Amino acid sequence: MRDLLPPEVAVAVAEPPDWTGELYAAEAACLGERVVASRRRDFTAGRVCARRAMAMLGLPAVAVPAGADRSPVWPPGTVGTITHTQGYCAAAVGRDSEIRAVGMDAEQHRELSPEVRRLICLPEEEELFDRLPSGISWPTVVFSAKETVYKVWHPIVGDWLGFHDALLDLDPATATFTARIAPARIDAAPTAHPPSVITGRFVVDANLVRTAATLPPR
Repeated sequence: MRDLLPPEVAVAVAEPPDWTGELYAAEAACLGERVVASRRRDFTAGRVCARRAMAMLGLPAVAVPAGADRSPVWPPGTVGTITHTQGYCAAAVGRDSEIRAVGMDAEQHRELSPEVRRLICLPEEEELFDRLPSGISWPTVVFSAKETVYKVWHPIVGDWLGFHDALLDLDPATATFTARIAPARIDAAPTAHPPSVITGRFVVDANLVRTAATLPPR
């Protein structure tokens, strides 16, 4: 993810020991006693990476518990994001004086079923796919980008953003995306100055689709 985010954002990608690393008490309490092994591994790698990213910024390594909606609760003065998929996990952290919000997502690079595509993609996006280069699962890129957009939106606005609430445009020449939030969602936002347009970057290789975006401070 380092290649997708600006230098003021610290990024840590999980190494093999991180998946079975140590959790702080406040973090472990979020998992409970009956958590499945895969969830524990993903959660652990994300928190270990988050603390390493904090250290890159010269910040103390503190717990990053999960909120009621399972999203990370970052320490005061910081913004951050965590993503994980099979065999890959990363965390990114920035100071809120330099970054208003940061989001990122990683997905396996594979085709989506027609049923999943209908849940994620708008008709305008389906039309766009026909004009894009072959060899890439563009619906998966849209899926990942919308996950990133949600991770940018939610900490600022504090409410849900559905897949059909953002219209994605993709530019393969610059490997960038632009998400335009539906006006009805902007009007219904419970906070002032919700972002109406979020831009980001993407990378696709044989195994992974990775997306990331930031918002500058107001």
